[in-house]
Amino acid sequence: MEELDCVVVGAGVVGLAVARALALAGREVVILDAAEGIGTGTSSRNSEVIHAGIYYPAGSLMARLCVAGRRVLYQYCAERGVPHVNCGKLIVATNTQEDAMLAGIKQRAEANGVEGMRVLTAPDAIALEPNLTCTSALFSPATGIIDSHAFMLALQGDAENAGAMAVFFSPVLGGRVLDRRIEIDVGGADPMTLRCRLLVNSAGLAAPDLAHLLVGMPAARVPTAYYAKGNYFTLTGRSPFSRLIYPVPVPGGLGVHLTVDLGGQARFGPDVEWVDTPDYTVDPHRADSFYAAVRKYWPALKDGALQPGYAGIRPKIVPKGAAAQDFVVQGPQTHGVPGLINLFGIESPGLTASLAIAEYVLEVARTG
Repeated sequence: MEELDCVVVGAGVVGLAVARALALAGREVVILDAAEGIGTGTSSRNSEVIHAGIYYPAGSLMARLCVAGRRVLYQYCAERGVPHVNCGKLIVATNTQEDAMLAGIKQRAEANGVEGMRVLTAPDAIALEPNLTCTSALFSPATGIIDSHAFMLALQGDAENAGAMAVFFSPVLGGRVLDRRIEIDVGGADPMTLRCRLLVNSAGLAAPDLAHLLVGMPAARVPTAYYAKGNYFTLTGRSPFSRLIYPVPVPGGLGVHLTVDLGGQARFGPDVEWVDTPDYTVDPHRADSFYAAVRKYWPALKDGALQPGYAGIRPKIVPKGAAAQDFVVQGPQTHGVPGLINLFGIESPGLTASLAIAEYVLEVARTG
């Protein structure tokens, strides 16, 4: 039996940020992950966008932590040499109904503290992006792109330099709530039982499953996991746009948008495909709906130009058709278990918000 101070389960971007914050605060930290390395799940299967904080309900954790996280993320990337570009994005309307929706999106963004949003006429938008077709657009200068793996490596380096240790191929198989301690059974080549003062469940898609494994964690406080798959298609050749191009949002996601990676490669997605179990294969036939969606704002897209790229899974805790979810950072004040913090539903903008989420977890740990 090994006695530890803090265990963080999940070496995705949020788990690494939390481990870093705890280690920098002087805590002894071990990071456990069932996979072979950092960021093998949702953290490496997304758009790599630094979100401004536009769409989330005012006052929500998503809104607050995205805006705060984005501000410190740009600073962190500059200080640590993490590749990123503050390229901006256009949310484009392609008919009068969508034109009318842009003012509401701008109002919500400004309520969240997003800086510099402005509505552009079609000529002004096309002057920025000559290949664009639109009736108007909303410009977000705070949006950017990031090398997510380089960011995670920087977080891991900071955490380890502050004394944290990452252990891979180490699935948590079960656990028990004890008096002021949590005990977990860890599998892998060298199975062990660990006892810790603080357990942070940052297991992403598996966070609800992990919470259910802990005997003494109230089952009624564990949300049901739902999986909203997002498929991406890549564009052959260089991107026709230098900024990110988003349509007006659709239920469940932000529509089939165009993002550009740091190498200038364009990719489209994600769409929303509700699945029963995580599955990362991309059905080539889904490209049909992509062509139709993209041609609303880029009619010049040629047949055959889209190739299946990759897929990610949004860790939803609400079903299809339900109201939008918020981040859930659930501490002892909520579930009554000392020394346990569960992170549920940390989907986009989790990467952008990760440094702010970590500080929030630190605060919950202090007050719990």
